[in-house]
Amino acid sequence: MESAIDYWSAKALLEWQVELGATEALCEEPVNRYELAAPAPKARQGQQPDQASGQKPGMPPPVAPRPKPVDPVAEARKAAAAAPELPSLRAALAEFRHCELKLGARNLVFGDGQPGARVMVIGEAPGREEDQQGKPFVGPAGQLLDRMLAAIDLDRAKNVYITNVLPWRPQQNRDPSTEEIDMMLPFLARHVELAQPDILVLMGNISCQAVLGKRGISRLRGNWAEAWGKPVLPMFHPAYLLRQPEQKRAAWADLLELKARLGAPN
Repeated sequence: MESAIDYWSAKALLEWQVELGATEALCEEPVNRYELAAPAPKARQGQQPDQASGQKPGMPPPVAPRPKPVDPVAEARKAAAAAPELPSLRAALAEFRHCELKLGARNLVFGDGQPGARVMVIGEAPGREEDQQGKPFVGPAGQLLDRMLAAIDLDRAKNVYITNVLPWRPQQNRDPSTEEIDMMLPFLARHVELAQPDILVLMGNISCQAVLGKRGISRLRGNWAEAWGKPVLPMFHPAYLLRQPEQKRAAWADLLELKARLGAPN
């Protein structure tokens, strides 16, 4: 067993470590001696270090102000109100950056048919075919809608205007969220104002939620309401009628109600 190191040997080893550059015998944390320190701001002659950075001596550094949060609904109201006509409203929608649905959609689906027609149909949101073509109601549900309208002498090419609550397709055809509906509602209200229809036809629950603030299409359908100073008729969505063909009888009754209203004096 080796004997303990004597005083002179320990002193010689310590001096040797000092000559090699050792300055501390033990650190609480590891030190990266290759890391360069950030240069301090240069002080002008006669200026204290705190004065060089523009702050009072002994005061903590200033905290950068947080950016003011953006209210997408307020931004939508502002953009919609600034549109004097339908083409400029479409352009405002195309430039609107606060709805994430836009990122996953192929096309903006704005409207189809005749602006200024007495009847304006408001659907829910574009589907796959609508997203591809950039027009509302062009898939199987849209083809059924065209046949329904033709049964009471209406045609999107002549006397009907069609749009949706949402101009972009939700992924996987999911229902729009309340936040998305609220965000697009100012654009829809301005759309109705510029298109100037006499009657609004709401197709499905989402349209009723947006325009009337109500859901429950089985209870609402066929009952006249009012929104934006115009008569409103809720109806089953054509996509629902494709899944539930036994409800076509109720849809036919609603179409006759619409026809009768159109035939009545304004």
